Parts: sequence; C-alpha cells; structure tokens
Amino acid sequence: MNAGEPPTLLSRSLRLGELVDHLGPRTVTALGALNVNVPVLGTEFYDAMDELPDQAGVLLIVPSGSTLDVVALSALAAQAAELRYAALALKCADDTAPTIAAIAETSGIPILRVVERVGWRLFEALVGGLLGEQRSTESARPDHGSEPLFALANELAGHFGGSVAIEDLGRRIVAYSSVPGQLIDSLRTRGILARRVPESPFNDDQYRSVIRSDEPIKYPQLDDELPRIACAIRAGALPLGTIWAIDASGEEALTPTQVEHVKRAAGLAAGHMLDDIRVREAGQAPREELLRTMLSGRGVAGSELVELGIPEERGAQLLAFAPGANEHPTTLAQLRTTVQRHLALHRPETATVVRRGRVYALISFEEPAALARIIDPLLPILDRLIGTDDGAGIVIAVPGRTHRVGGVAELRERADWLFDTAAQSPFRAGDRVLTVEALRPQLLLSRVSDLFAADATLVDPRLDRLAREHASVADAVLWWCESFGNVTRAAAGAGVHENTIRYRLRKAEELTGVSLGDPDTLLAVWLQLRAARSGAPT
Repeated sequence: MNAGEPPTLLSRSLRLGELVDHLGPRTVTALGALNVNVPVLGTEFYDAMDELPDQAGVLLIVPSGSTLDVVALSALAAQAAELRYAALALKCADDTAPTIAAIAETSGIPILRVVERVGWRLFEALVGGLLGEQRSTESARPDHGSEPLFALANELAGHFGGSVAIEDLGRRIVAYSSVPGQLIDSLRTRGILARRVPESPFNDDQYRSVIRSDEPIKYPQLDDELPRIACAIRAGALPLGTIWAIDASGEEALTPTQVEHVKRAAGLAAGHMLDDIRVREAGQAPREELLRTMLSGRGVAGSELVELGIPEERGAQLLAFAPGANEHPTTLAQLRTTVQRHLALHRPETATVVRRGRVYALISFEEPAALARIIDPLLPILDRLIGTDDGAGIVIAVPGRTHRVGGVAELRERADWLFDTAAQSPFRAGDRVLTVEALRPQLLLSRVSDLFAADATLVDPRLDRLAREHASVADAVLWWCESFGNVTRAAAGAGVHENTIRYRLRKAEELTGVSLGDPDTLLAVWLQLRAARSGAPT
C-alpha cells in the first residue's frame, strides 16, 4: 500500500500468524506449514448438513473433526482451500496429528489443532474478541495504563458526561469511571460503594433486554435513575457483561456517534474480560471438559471424579437446571455463570456446563437438608436474574447420587426423565425442585406405560377393546380402582349415580371375561386402563 492511501480491510485484518501467537500454544498449535500472512476475517462453524459459505478469510471451526475419517477430512480441506478460507480449527488425538498435518500440506489449507480442554464456545469467543480488537483503529484505543477497564470507563464518561459502570453477568461492577464533574445519581453511587448493582424494580427487564440486543439501548429517566445508555459486552456469541453510561445530554435519542463510541468500548472491554477469564478460569476449562465427557458417558477414563476433587467414597451429586422454553443462548450463559458462582461458594469443586438447553452442575454429595440450604437461596436469585418466559421460574432436578464415573451419565438421563415426567403431571406443575422421592409414583406409571408400548404381549386385547369401544365402562372401572373399591366415592368422582357404577362394573366383567375380584387381575386391569388414559397422572 502506498503512503497516503486509506487503510483497506485487508490491512486492518488479523493475520493467521498473529492469531496463533495471541492465542498461544496452551490454546492452539498449527499442524503442517502455516502461512502467517493469511488474513482472518471471521469464523464459521462447520455443519455437514449445510453448504460452506463462499467467504474468503473464514476460520472454519470443525467440532466434529476428530470423528471425520481421512477421506472426509481431506475433501473438506480441499473445499476450504478452494474457497480461500484462512484455516480449519479442530481437535484430534496425538496419534492422528501427523496424518492431519499431511492433509494440511497436501491441500494447502492451514489446520489449527485446538487444545482438548478449550471448549468450542470459548475458542470462538477468543477469536471473536481478537477480531473485534483488530478492527478498532489504533487512534480509537484509549491509554489503558495498569487498569484498562477503569481507563475505558473514564474515556466513555468523558464522552457522555455521566458516570460509567462496566459489569459482569452477575451484575457486579468490575470497573467504574472517576472523571471530575461527571453526572451521577444515587443508584450508581450505591453500586460503586458496594461494587454490586443495587436492587431496582426495573433491573430484571432491562438486563434481559440489553443482553439480548445487538445494539446499545437508551433508557429514559425512571424515578431517581438518570437517563442511561446500556450495551452488551460480547466476544463472538459469548455474553460477558454490560456497560452502563449515564447520559448528561438527557432524554435525546442515541446519535450514530454515541452508538459507535459505546460499541467500540464494548468490543475493547470484551477483549480484556476474555483475558481475565483465561487467567481466572485456566483450570475451569478442563474441568468443564471432564464433566462433558461424564455426561455423555463416552470415552470416560475412570479418574474424572478424583480429578474434579470429588471423593468417590462420598459420591457425586448432579444438579440439572431447566429454563423452560427460555433457551436463548445468552440466557443459558447467564444461568451457567450464576449457578457456578453460587455453588462454588459452598462447594469449591463445582463444575458446570451447558448441554442441550439445560445447565448441569456436579458437586460432592450433600444430604437433603444441607442441599436445600444451598439450593433454596439460589432460586430467587435465578428468578430475578433470568426468569422464564412462562413466569414459572427455573426448575431444578436432583436425580440422586453416584460413586462411579459412569454413573454421571445415568444421573443425567434420570434428570431428563424427572423433567419430562413433571411436565406431564398436573400435580407436580408447581414444583421447583424435582427428586425421585417426590415423583416416584409418576415415574413408576411412566415406566409401566413404556412397558405396554414396548411389549404387546403385556397388553390384554379385551381391555384394549373395552377402553376404545366402551369408554364410560372403562372409566367407571378406573374411578372404582382409584376409590379403593368405594362405590360412593367412585360415583362422586365420575359424576354419576352409585347404581351406574355398579352396573358398569358388572358390564366390564361381562364384556372382558375378567374377574375384578381377583387382586392380581385387578392390578393388571388398573395398570393397563391407567396407561391407556393418555399417560397423564390422575
């Protein structure tokens, strides 16, 4: 580029060599030759069901790389090279690394090997943060000094004329401005003194809106809260926190310049907060991978509980958190962060992960009373921070205890079973903590229904025909069974006369040929008719 020419996108892009250097060998290493000058312009996750986007400079993240055979990986590398991608990123075992390096050499596409302990969301966030930093012009970068987030808050306060706070997802104030003459209100003052956002009736709705918005939001004055501008801090798709700036200009709408300032500051803050995460949670990433392995039940080594600091003789306890229909990625990230922080105060060995729309936490076993003392204060915190779209609140499943590494996957399946069973039970709809003890009758009935569905030899065709063709008669038998043979109670439940119940019981014996006076037969009749009633507990 000649002197005096404006900088091009390519000149401001992050080079592959710079990316590898910034991430470091504890995060990524290159397999095969590495063209350090290849520009990296963005990231994309590989999905075998979708076509690769035709966008030069893409870093293609391949979570399934370890499962691809040589032919499939070679074809993918060749296609990526043809599309002029920057590189592929995948994980692999030591014994396959030479083969993958040879594929990189043959195809001409660099392949980056991501360290096993680094989760894919964190890796994407790290790359996204570096790309965001690189695309900010040097003139826009503040003089960070020894405390970069505080310096960043001061720069924003100088622009808006009001106090600025930078917060993490737990609403803790990690940095704030101290510019002389800045406009400030009592809410901000109390937050700075406590280093935590004070309670406010507007908090929950505002935070949910800000975290989910891609653009800064301007809030007008509410009671004694001055007008403020809020923006989410993200690295890639990973939410990290928020920026709040009191706007001394008052109620006027956001200007393009203000939007640019806030978004640039959020990008810079993301980079610094990611660095803090890497330092603070250097040991947490491998812990998450250990828990993911145990939850899947595949590839366990047998020593995972010990590595997490959970004594096998005491046993491990799995807690599963379900946000209902509110499975937005940012909601799950907030949920995981809050659960991890709260549980770690009581159980330092806590490990938490997000898996298929739920958050799972593994801790050492606690007796029910002790566990309740940990969980009960957490529920209102989660409701305030996250809430649910249906207003029912976060539900927690406590599936039990295991002394074996392989038992963690069984607990995860049991937790899913508890969620499914509770969702189908009107009596359990308001329960917030689901246990086997509380749901055992419903769990038993669901298993009985599964048995009838799986094995046709258990189904009496006469009862099946009775339920289909004489529903009122079958219903009378059910009410009679559930009333423990009390005709009066059965009639009241069914809304008919007592003689009608007696008549229909005789009719049931005539139509089916079964004797309702035999205890074993009566149990089989009740279970089959009960399972036929749409599977919903009475």
